Amino acid sequence: MFKKKEKEPAYYMSATQMQVSNYRVYKMSFWEQLVYSILVFGIGAAAGYLFYGGLATDEYGSPTTMTYILNIVICVGVGLIALKLAIPVITNSLKEKRQKNLKLQFRDMLDSLATSLNSGKNVMDSFQSVAQDLQIQYDADADILHELNVILTGTYNNIPIESLIEDFGKRSDVEDIESFANVFEICYRQGGNLKDVINNTHLILNEKMEIEEEIKTMAANNSLQQKIMIVIPVFLVAIIKLMSPEFAANFATPAGIIATTIAIVLFVIAYFVGKKVLDIKL
Repeated sequence: MFKKKEKEPAYYMSATQMQVSNYRVYKMSFWEQLVYSILVFGIGAAAGYLFYGGLATDEYGSPTTMTYILNIVICVGVGLIALKLAIPVITNSLKEKRQKNLKLQFRDMLDSLATSLNSGKNVMDSFQSVAQDLQIQYDADADILHELNVILTGTYNNIPIESLIEDFGKRSDVEDIESFANVFEICYRQGGNLKDVINNTHLILNEKMEIEEEIKTMAANNSLQQKIMIVIPVFLVAIIKLMSPEFAANFATPAGIIATTIAIVLFVIAYFVGKKVLDIKL
């Protein structure tokens, strides 16, 4: 028998007995779940009614009891399918957005850390100075401030700073943070030049983020076109049903239902393939 893969937790307990985030997953808040679920279900139900509404009419084209029953069943069914498909996509998008913000915050942390080290402060004093600097720059609930608090609390409890940074790197699921954590650990233990390591990491991270922004800017037009191509068929069907009910009746025939279903499946596949192609990462 195959074992069910365990769901990765959204939080861990650190060595300092503080709750720390697992950035590999994103857990929606209650209000996020409620708002996105209502929105996605509503859009799915509306699309289901648009494409499949009005089935089982009588010979004169008037709705029957079965028509109303099918309308409800179809709307609920398509709405649930939309939830199944869209919520994971939205959750992943929110996770990536959080990681992007963490990466930006980490870059600012390195900038402040490099400045402190270059002024002659030791590593511990530099991290304390960084925490004070970033408190001015970010809100109190910023992820980087929480991570700095964990690092500082850990050092006060005699936990090696390199271990704390390594743990942060692993949980971040951000390649640049993980790489920095590994290099910091080796350099700190073997007495390497931390100033050069931090300055070089900050420089490389800046260059990578600038290149990523340039790529996203160039791909933005294609991304917009993809979204338009997905939405256009919905508007076309809506216009046909509003302006030409006689022609729209063809959608309710067996051939029309089959053709509509195939088209919807192809558009959904095209969306996910296009999203994958446009998801360029360095």
